[in-house]
Amino acid sequence: MTYLLAVLAACANATSSVLQRKAGRNVPKRQNLSLQLVWSLAHEPVWFGGILAVIGGFLLQAAALGGGDLSVVEPILVFELPATLILASRVFGTRMRAREWGAAAGMTAGLAALVYLLSPAAGRPESVRWYTWAAGIGVNLAFVAVMVGWGRRGPAGKGPRSGQTSARQAAVLAVAAGATFGLTAALIKSVTATFARGLGVLLTSWQLYAMIVAGALGLFLVQSALNAGRLVVAQPGFTLADPIVSILWGVLVFHEQIRTGWYLALAVVAGLVMVAGVFALARSPLLEGEPSETGEAANAGQPAAVPGFRGKS
Repeated sequence: MTYLLAVLAACANATSSVLQRKAGRNVPKRQNLSLQLVWSLAHEPVWFGGILAVIGGFLLQAAALGGGDLSVVEPILVFELPATLILASRVFGTRMRAREWGAAAGMTAGLAALVYLLSPAAGRPESVRWYTWAAGIGVNLAFVAVMVGWGRRGPAGKGPRSGQTSARQAAVLAVAAGATFGLTAALIKSVTATFARGLGVLLTSWQLYAMIVAGALGLFLVQSALNAGRLVVAQPGFTLADPIVSILWGVLVFHEQIRTGWYLALAVVAGLVMVAGVFALARSPLLEGEPSETGEAANAGQPAAVPGFRGKS
């Protein structure tokens, strides 16, 4: 059941990705990393469908983490990428090619092998000390802050005359968003453990409110990454940063035990196969079905072509 819930959460996230991509077609790039970006998106009805899908994915992820470990559930969420491609092919009226189906199959095989080879044993999030939480959250947020600071160094969000997209900004902000969702997943795992002790305990726990704040921050960074550049650049950051950060939380903080020795070496190989599949799928033209080149150019007052760009989901 844990695996099924995680796959359904990935499908909900894929739905959100496609709907938010449609909603962000005409939002000016100068609004990047500002609350005005959210205000503009709120005027796009389809954006609310994406938010509902995010909420559904969040609830499914929480249910999966309630009975499973971070090191198992979060890598399965990588299935979001092929699910996004399949859904985008239907929404934007295109077809997946043999190369894309092959990359999806390879990524799925690498993911299945990674989960099997790691075979993590259950951790104990309820036994984590406050200073361990403080250190982990501090390091996680420091990394996010560095990525955001780096992501601000580019044309997007630089005043009324700037409407250019930026591959680097989109990629860096996507990593920041993925790392924030990794922190959110760790907090979700703690919240599910707290909920087992009663609703009153849950409502008075700091983890619940920290989870809400981290989730909101992650969602804001997603919008900023999608606004800064195209999906093909940002998708690897979204897809990979979340499970990597989550596994680090599971192993280093929650003390989930994973296999070592040759199992770990083979798990690294499986992980590399999965990463290769992610990058291959992220280069699919199906992820270019968001802002039209003409629309971006008209919105920005700049030439449509962006060197080095291929698109993002």
